[in-house]
Amino acid sequence: MAISIKNTRARYGLVAISLHWLMALIIIVMYPLGLYIGSLDYYDAAYKTVPHWHKSIGVMLLMLLVARLLWRKVSIQPKVLSPSAVQKRVVKIAHSSLYFLMFVALLSGYMISTADGRAIAVFNWFEISALPAVIDEQEDVAGLIHYWVTTSLIILAGAHALAALKHHFFNKDKTLSRMLVSIGRA
Repeated sequence: MAISIKNTRARYGLVAISLHWLMALIIIVMYPLGLYIGSLDYYDAAYKTVPHWHKSIGVMLLMLLVARLLWRKVSIQPKVLSPSAVQKRVVKIAHSSLYFLMFVALLSGYMISTADGRAIAVFNWFEISALPAVIDEQEDVAGLIHYWVTTSLIILAGAHALAALKHHFFNKDKTLSRMLVSIGRA
């Protein structure tokens, strides 16, 4: 049986799987890119280009996050395979934390990027307007928040990946395989 576009109670569908892995890939690439941006000085050839790409990809990631949250809202969610109520609660807290950290990372990135009152040009296709600065030294404060939230996001995402691998290799359950596209039997 081929994989469904929609989720079922047994597994994730193609939309959820695609959003999950696309966002994971973007986040994995964006973190070191952000660290690299922090090392650039004004005279570096990449000083304008790399931050432009980082901001543009960040806006696209926000759009994917909104699409993913909307999809979660309108779709059936596969049941958690853990038999323990405590483990089910931990899974719920971890997933909620991942979404929260993604949102705060994107919001703080927006606050850094627009602190000087300039809009964000998204791949030079369209612009996201700047709002007036809401706090003193907004770029620095938002930058500190952005660093720690994204670092926390990478750590939690790494723990999430390790937990999925643990379930696959040690527990021998379908936690990981439900989030993979499989050919043949679903």
